[in-house]
Amino acid sequence: MKKKMFVMILSSVLFGCSNNTYQELEEQLQIEESVTYNKQVKVIIQTNCVSCHSIGNVAGFRPLTDYYLLKDAILNTNLLDRIQKQNGEPGLMPQTGRMAQNQIDIILQWMADGLLEQ
Repeated sequence: MKKKMFVMILSSVLFGCSNNTYQELEEQLQIEESVTYNKQVKVIIQTNCVSCHSIGNVAGFRPLTDYYLLKDAILNTNLLDRIQKQNGEPGLMPQTGRMAQNQIDIILQWMADGLLEQ
């Protein structure tokens, strides 16, 4: 009886534990339709970028406050590369810490879908 109990406890310890990171546990976002600036991207940029990337703020030289400014930044700067860097890597944006992977995926999908506004 003790041997059975020991095997059950040992099995639950060995097979019940995992070491997933937060990012691995994040819900995988399934995007069924084309991603657009107004539907999905705008709120991500407003939440993560505009506090610095707007006129009069520290990164006001590169405002990301509307569709056209963001589209220009995506097409003509290394913005996509910078948002995909890991925490601690030089050049990471936002500087306060990496966005959630599902937010990054939405922005990448927006690029793949043709940077649609509506």
